[in-house]
Amino acid sequence: MITSQQMRAARALLGLDQRQLAELAGLSLPTIQRMESSDGQVRGVVDTLVKVITALEGAGIELLGENAPSSGVGRGVRLCESTAGKARGRVQSILYDKAEGQEAER
Repeated sequence: MITSQQMRAARALLGLDQRQLAELAGLSLPTIQRMESSDGQVRGVVDTLVKVITALEGAGIELLGENAPSSGVGRGVRLCESTAGKARGRVQSILYDKAEGQEAER
């Protein structure tokens, strides 16, 4: 379904910390920490996994499966963009949005 590496990569693309992902998925911080600390494929209650995947996809992440069409091999994540060139439904990140706002002021 999803690996711990995909979760961390997806958070990095969105500029989220673990607490923000927990809030976005409606889960506790320790649950996200446990999921990300697992080795390889995340194991857990199906409902919990679905919440994380739904939250990431809603924020603009596409999860690439083992045999998904790609120029590479293996699992991965991709940040989807809208026709306007911005990430679809991008979640606001404190660090990213602060830096973006400072650039706009210049």
